[in-house]
Amino acid sequence: MKNRYFLAVLFLLTMCSFVLAVSPDQPHMEAARDSLQKAKAELQIAEHNKGGHRAKAVGLVSNAIAEVNRGIQFAKKHNHATGLAANPDQPHMEAALGFLQNAKVELDAATPDKGGHRGNALKLVQQAIDEVNLGIAAGR
Repeated sequence: MKNRYFLAVLFLLTMCSFVLAVSPDQPHMEAARDSLQKAKAELQIAEHNKGGHRAKAVGLVSNAIAEVNRGIQFAKKHNHATGLAANPDQPHMEAALGFLQNAKVELDAATPDKGGHRGNALKLVQQAIDEVNLGIAAGR
């Protein structure tokens, strides 16, 4: 009976250490990157008759992905994310970044017949994303 109990505890400890090892240390940044990658994929397969705006959006999204990646790497190098912490080091900024990315995805999915306002909103969202990324970097 003691051996079964010991094995069960050992199994649970092994599973817990596995979960901690694979859990993301920057969940909001990684979720934002995932949303950006999905947005970029949709933009890339969209029709190209958008007056150059689709291509420009692809470039901006690529830049945003690069910034998110740099932010994740920065946090790892500066010990802001330990892998054991369940919460990111800047939860509100990173949550805002995630919401902005989700808004961008929805704007990208909307039809373009909005008198230029959808495009303007996309530009403003991208600028906000850039500022949030800069704020996250400055807060470290």
